Amino acid sequence: MSATSTPLRLLAATAIASLTVTGCQSLDDAGQTMSHAGLVNNLAYRLDEALIRTYTADYQLASGWTATIAQDQEPARATYRWTAGRLTATEEATTRCETAGGRTACTLEPPPANPAKPAVAVFAAAKGQGLVTPPAVMELLTAAALDPESAITSSDTILAGRQATCVEVRRPADEFSACITAEGALGSFTGYLDGELVTATLTGYRETADGSIFEPPAEADVVDSRLNPASP
Repeated sequence: MSATSTPLRLLAATAIASLTVTGCQSLDDAGQTMSHAGLVNNLAYRLDEALIRTYTADYQLASGWTATIAQDQEPARATYRWTAGRLTATEEATTRCETAGGRTACTLEPPPANPAKPAVAVFAAAKGQGLVTPPAVMELLTAAALDPESAITSSDTILAGRQATCVEVRRPADEFSACITAEGALGSFTGYLDGELVTATLTGYRETADGSIFEPPAEADVVDSRLNPASP
């Protein structure tokens, strides 16, 4: 299975640190008034704070596939690993790996533009592969909050032992549900995107990251495409 064959299709990710929305309100399950803007901005704040956390999150995806998102801060690095490949950003390189036919090929490219937040580059690249990412889910929530015809209800739950805030969104254009943990990790996502059902559920969360997860697999064929420094 190639990375591009995965049915996880999401819209392009946007910056989440400065989301500000206005407008609509609805009633939550307890019958209390809930501000769409306040809810979405609260979740955006969590997600932005998570960009500078060290953690490892494991997910169950559609069709039995699995994925792992990991971040470290000393040094700053991040990775998104799934069944058919992985994307990793460190201070030295951006690494793209694909697995097919039992073989893994990796390409080293120049490091991310913002080495202080390598997850930004990883999530942008993962979105290009059609993978579920926290910023992409946030973009969908922001669009819903700006839609006067949307209905957003919230609830609290526990996922992989972590407290999470969940939202259910109903719009004329689409419906989906998503959960964000108190730490800012994506807890779950379910919805139809590009006509296909997308699911991702958090199955494990650790406040550590094993250094080996940021390295290409030992058996991988590695090509270094970074520009060589000029000869003296």
